Amino acid sequence: MTESRGADRVRVLSRPPETTAELLNDDLLGLLAELGQRFREPVDQLLAEREQVQKKLDTGQVPDFPAETRSLRESDWTVAPIPVDLQDRRVEITGPVDRKMIINALNSGARVFMADFEDSSTPTWANMMHGQKNLFDAVRGEIDFTAENGKQYSLGENPAVLIARPRGWHLDEKHVEIDGRAIPGGLFDAATYVFHNAKALLEKGSGPYLYLPKLENRHEAALWEDALTLIEQRSGLEPGAIKVTVLIETIMAVFEMDEILYALKSRIVGLNCGRWDYIFSYIKRFRNHADKVLPDREQVTMSVPFLKAYSQLLIRTCHRRGAFAMGGMAAQIPIKGDEAANSAALEKVRADKKREASAGHDGTWVAHPGLIPEAMEIFNEYLHGSNQLDKLRRDVTVSAADLIEPPTGTISEAGVRGNIEVAIHYLAAWLAGQGCVPINHLMEDAATAEIARAQIWQWIRHPAGKLDDGRNIDLELVRQWQGEVLDKIRTGAGDDAVAIARFVEAGELLDSVTSSDEFVEFITLPAYAKLD
Repeated sequence: MTESRGADRVRVLSRPPETTAELLNDDLLGLLAELGQRFREPVDQLLAEREQVQKKLDTGQVPDFPAETRSLRESDWTVAPIPVDLQDRRVEITGPVDRKMIINALNSGARVFMADFEDSSTPTWANMMHGQKNLFDAVRGEIDFTAENGKQYSLGENPAVLIARPRGWHLDEKHVEIDGRAIPGGLFDAATYVFHNAKALLEKGSGPYLYLPKLENRHEAALWEDALTLIEQRSGLEPGAIKVTVLIETIMAVFEMDEILYALKSRIVGLNCGRWDYIFSYIKRFRNHADKVLPDREQVTMSVPFLKAYSQLLIRTCHRRGAFAMGGMAAQIPIKGDEAANSAALEKVRADKKREASAGHDGTWVAHPGLIPEAMEIFNEYLHGSNQLDKLRRDVTVSAADLIEPPTGTISEAGVRGNIEVAIHYLAAWLAGQGCVPINHLMEDAATAEIARAQIWQWIRHPAGKLDDGRNIDLELVRQWQGEVLDKIRTGAGDDAVAIARFVEAGELLDSVTSSDEFVEFITLPAYAKLD
């Protein structure tokens, strides 16, 4: 279907699911048209600037705190007051925007639910539009769901505070074009959610809250500020009504946390340690630095130097400015039928959350409702109030060198094979429309799949990419192991021809990005081209 609105300025290229069609009314389409016309070129320019930064890093340069904004970092200022219902965020749960997940997350006992249009969701047109409809119903307390087995789900009392995460600047919504160009996906997500739900949320004593992903610098934050200001104006909202938390999940953004807070200071309420994307960003940006080859993923914990420095600097920076410092994700999921393995997994969660709470984080993320009691107990112990904004961490001193210091460690055959398995399983599920996947007792999303394939690419190309038994990691070896992993997966899939085809397609995609001499910026970009 091709539908034109406003003298061909807006074209909706695919018919939305029937129950969601009413969301794409003329007023929203007019707002999307204005956003696309005003921000398409600035977004393209910022993405081009990312490429220029990468070229400098590829020559051996390393990032530093910007000299031109030193006075801003050294001056005293704070962000705007934080809304009452965001004052206590000690445990947040995240997940995709499917209907059952939204109900369970809002009922989970977490303080906040981040409904994710980004890394936890495959951006099919149906997924994105159903997600918007699901949140529309949830905001109004009208969401319910009946499973195939007849089990019914409905919203309980005192649901978690809702925050939506739109897509990052690099992702487009190809089903909506403005003047022949796809609208940036994040603008589509944010505008649709805020336009339809802001006033209903405000009437309930809450508000239109967003998590902003994958920013690289203050300029990208300033572009969000401009876009959100326009959305507020066209939605009849007061300036600053839209509140945001920014994920610091790129290695470049950590050098501009003050600047990002300042660019959004009328609406920002905190920063979040998006650790998995941050590790991926470290590999990606330093992909040609032979001295920064990371070991097996399981060895890259928050205790390694560059991640510890990142976490502590984020806490100090946020609390100095009156903003929350949110901890990172616990990806573990409860292990049924194996008490010893489950206890070991929960102990990892407890140790991680104790590290965060004792360091001064105001809250943390979990991927599974079963982890909420563990995380809540620990943060209850350390928080002597709603948050830890009074814990200023003046003892923390972090240099630019600290933020990029590589960890020591080893690369094992099991680590390489594990990366191959995670990437293939995840990509197959993603291509089938599922963006959040339990694999080997961890809840994997796009970020962990990115780490897996990026590490393989890096290990193949550097002498440091050597196994702990002395063998070199080359493309031939990786392809051999990938074939063995695929054979094992095929056996497990039995006679399911559709599933086998998806796994084969995922394997081909993985091979194409690991064998290419050019590092693919995001694996979801070529994967998105395969979606309807």
